Amino acid sequence: MTARYCSLAQAPAPAFAPGPAAERLSALAGGRRKWVNGTVLHYWFFDGDTDASVIPVPGRGMTRRVSWAGAEEQRDVVRSCFREWQDLGIGIAFTEVDVRSEAELRIGFQAGDGSWSSVGRDALLAGRQERTMNFGWDLTAPGERATALHQIGHALGMLHEHQSPFAGIHWDDEAVYAELAGPPHHWSRGRTHYNILRKLAPAEANGSFWDPHSIMEFPFAPGLILEPEQYRGGLNPPGILSAADKESVLRWYPPAHPQGSPALVPFRSAPLGLGPGEQADFVIDPPETRTYTLGTFGDCDAVVVLFEERDGRPRYVAGRDDGGTEQNATIGARLVKGRRYVVRVRLYSAWGSGETAVMCW
Repeated sequence: MTARYCSLAQAPAPAFAPGPAAERLSALAGGRRKWVNGTVLHYWFFDGDTDASVIPVPGRGMTRRVSWAGAEEQRDVVRSCFREWQDLGIGIAFTEVDVRSEAELRIGFQAGDGSWSSVGRDALLAGRQERTMNFGWDLTAPGERATALHQIGHALGMLHEHQSPFAGIHWDDEAVYAELAGPPHHWSRGRTHYNILRKLAPAEANGSFWDPHSIMEFPFAPGLILEPEQYRGGLNPPGILSAADKESVLRWYPPAHPQGSPALVPFRSAPLGLGPGEQADFVIDPPETRTYTLGTFGDCDAVVVLFEERDGRPRYVAGRDDGGTEQNATIGARLVKGRRYVVRVRLYSAWGSGETAVMCW
């Protein structure tokens, strides 16, 4: 049977202000999707029939409405895979929550929509009513636990291993297009190119060498790879976290030092005891930010911007993101009771950006 692959949504190339050197731009592009180390990622499972979407029926010219809710045994597979990643000792924690609005990762199980995930911080671009991860087939089937491990790898910022520029894979392009055009994928040539044939920039790769055993590697049938010669007969990764997977994610998210700075705690407001319609002053002090980033990442620039969430979308409130060329002074804003705000911390180093929610209540 043809292997089933995940399909990443095509993302536009990042735009940066003119001025930084090519090496710095490469580091920014490679790290923009990674979370700030020390982040607690909250995940939530869609659980009602009201959360659904209409999808096409391949080859029949019809559509059908399919729920995003998943059975408990499917959820348990995902929970165990979150634990497996976290048990590596990485500096990212995963916590299941019962309220959708508290979750950065919102997980559906819509059959027929494939298995996919937002990559790293791209999850923050999705509206609160949208999925950031989906599982389109039975995770309890033999070998399919690897699908959940793979998608969580994407949520941590990892990309497809066979697209590494260090792989040196020479594809039979037309054979690949033909393979993916048929069932169970029915992919267009554009989708196949983006998820299979396209090469990543070196800074985007999961590591500095190709790991054919990675959980982020796809299996491939015979006849799709021309070189390296030993994979002409097919490529079959074991479907578990490899040693290189563990090394990469620990390099990105090292365990917190016992005496290290806490994750974005300075940016979370305390209960303010406001009455209806009242407001409160909220001040962000970049020196606190810089102390945090120095304690975690080494020397780098950081700027802070405050957004208010309206209808699942961020709206600018205060602060400045100038491409890392100038350090902010203190910024402040008037926050309204009951609204949700997001503090976006951009770290101008190879480690990308992070953000945390602030609720004024």
